[in-house]
Amino acid sequence: MEKGRILLSVTGFNPQRWHELLAAERDVVLKPDSATDPSITYAVVWKQPPNILAKLPNLRVIFSIGAGVDHLFNDPGLPDVPIVRVVADNLARHMTEYVVWRVIDHHRQGALYRAQQQKKIWHEPLQRPAEDVSVGIMGLGQLGRAAARTLMGLGFRLNGWSRTEQAMEGVTTFHGEQGLIPFLNATDILVVLLPHTPATEGIISHDLLRHLRRRNALGGAVLINAGRGKLQKDADIVRALDDGTLKEASLDVFEVEPLPKTSPMWTHPKVFITPHAAATSDPEHLIPPMLKQMDAFERGEPLDHIVDRAAGY
Repeated sequence: MEKGRILLSVTGFNPQRWHELLAAERDVVLKPDSATDPSITYAVVWKQPPNILAKLPNLRVIFSIGAGVDHLFNDPGLPDVPIVRVVADNLARHMTEYVVWRVIDHHRQGALYRAQQQKKIWHEPLQRPAEDVSVGIMGLGQLGRAAARTLMGLGFRLNGWSRTEQAMEGVTTFHGEQGLIPFLNATDILVVLLPHTPATEGIISHDLLRHLRRRNALGGAVLINAGRGKLQKDADIVRALDDGTLKEASLDVFEVEPLPKTSPMWTHPKVFITPHAAATSDPEHLIPPMLKQMDAFERGEPLDHIVDRAAGY
């Protein structure tokens, strides 16, 4: 099979740099010659215009450049071809850095020290060791496992929850609906790395958060969401912070992005906000494994990291 032509349709994520790096190796176009352009074999997309892929007769594979693929399923004209999640060590490292940063900051009482600094207070509070703190990761995929390994190395106790059974050495694992409440009951810091699917939309609710362990070494339960904004109910998180269900929260994603300036989260003293920046898709690191997959596919080899359409990830 000869090298296929690529349709690049990317909103955000520095599309010029994506085009430059892909075009160095392949024939790339930014839009089809027509709705039924027969020259396009691959599509590299992020939040592409609706129906742009619908009628391409020779489209063989769609590559999604973000960690999530829910944007693709919002396209009413999504064709029935394999969808590949782009997996790269760089993406996992970025997410691990973010998760470890936020877990350590909550564990080492960063919010308290920042408040003390503003008031010029010199006070050393009691600091419990990492082994007294249980971190629970919702979503034991590549990103969740990478973060868990690093946190274990720092001495934290790790729990993991996933839709289906996923064993991991050193991690107490739970799965399915029957395992969710026991998982939450054993967790002090909840790290959310789930994909957004119809089954997970709005899962981070007040009803869920109230099952977290509040009597713990941190003095309360903590939420970290670096997954998808549609997983959470923003108003429920504010309610949980206000009524003591949560002690603190670090949020990288929100129901509506950019986060509206009217949101109470901006000024909430118990919330730490980042602008969906936990793990940016870097084309210099993501394009090589993508091109490698294309080359292998053209040699007749199977694709890796194919999205399960039924599961939504």
